[in-house]
Amino acid sequence: MTASGSPLSVEICTDERVFAGLAEEWARLHRASPAATPFQSHAWVHSWWLSYGRPGRLRLVLVRRRGTLVAAAPLMRVHYPLPALVPIGGAITDFCDVLLDEQAVVQGTLALADALHEEARTALIDFREVRPGAAVERIYRIWGGPRRRLRDSECLELPAAPMNDLLGRLPKTRSQRIRNKLNKLTRLGVESRVVAPEETASSLRRMLELHQLQWQGRGVTPEHLRPRFLDHLVRSTVPMARSGEALVREYRLEDEVVAVDLTLLSRQLAGVYLYGVHPTLRERKADVATMVVCASAEYLASREHRVLSLLRGNEPYKYRWHPESVVNQRLLLARRRTAPLLAAAAGEAAARGRAKVILRSRAWSRSGADNENHRGADGT
Repeated sequence: MTASGSPLSVEICTDERVFAGLAEEWARLHRASPAATPFQSHAWVHSWWLSYGRPGRLRLVLVRRRGTLVAAAPLMRVHYPLPALVPIGGAITDFCDVLLDEQAVVQGTLALADALHEEARTALIDFREVRPGAAVERIYRIWGGPRRRLRDSECLELPAAPMNDLLGRLPKTRSQRIRNKLNKLTRLGVESRVVAPEETASSLRRMLELHQLQWQGRGVTPEHLRPRFLDHLVRSTVPMARSGEALVREYRLEDEVVAVDLTLLSRQLAGVYLYGVHPTLRERKADVATMVVCASAEYLASREHRVLSLLRGNEPYKYRWHPESVVNQRLLLARRRTAPLLAAAAGEAAARGRAKVILRSRAWSRSGADNENHRGADGT
């Protein structure tokens, strides 16, 4: 649709072939969107769709100004548990958002809001995992109908600084303990390198093999073992590595790859997404979390990223670094006729939150805090 007398055109795209063909102009928009994270890149969202999307549910909101893409909302329609439009990316995506060209922020925001308001006649607009400062917050602020802001996942973040600076933020005793762990890694002879883009696919396969070994017998996330997840990671990360939006790092011990990690990159942050570690490192008392954080800190120290994000999850081992807690948001948008859907979603979220508190309390009562800290001590 095109507003009369306006240079803006707005399209709701449902064609998967068109989605595939947007790579070049989507990449330009992604670079022009200051708040964008790696999870809004075309490589990530399109690859996710190929692995997890369902025919007939694609809803891309595309805003163009004189033919140039200046705003986009990568969405899809879901029917369960409520009819809703949700961001493409699902549970394996840590941050969801829209894209807004910084040279057309006002017009793009208004156009996206109008298009979403039209779609909200029959469905709830449900943005999960919205990082504070995300572009979609602009739409939330001007939304003319019922809306709710809820708490979502907690993320822990460190400044993108050299290792000595990170250690300088810590109490002396803890800082020395981590230095001792680093010295142990040096004595073991663990070496790391960033793999070339052409090696990325094979390294990712090795990472997931190691990830399975790392968690064997300890409750690995089932999705990480499924072929569709591997397909998605390889398909998305290879082009992201070429464009500087991802890096894969290998760690070698005695000429064998014993660990691999994947970090996703954007203008503002670098996020340690996933890693796999051979049990031999744990057997030799190597501290895996320290190894990964150190390698990431040294890589990022001379680059423009402001934040080293440990992404979602508040595992105890992360707190040794004195990270900042940043809580993602869930933004619910509706119209008067779909307000009951909003109320139902908010009620379900509140019930889930209460249930998690009860289960966590029971788990701690059974195992005790000491056991919980021991289980996460190596960061795996």
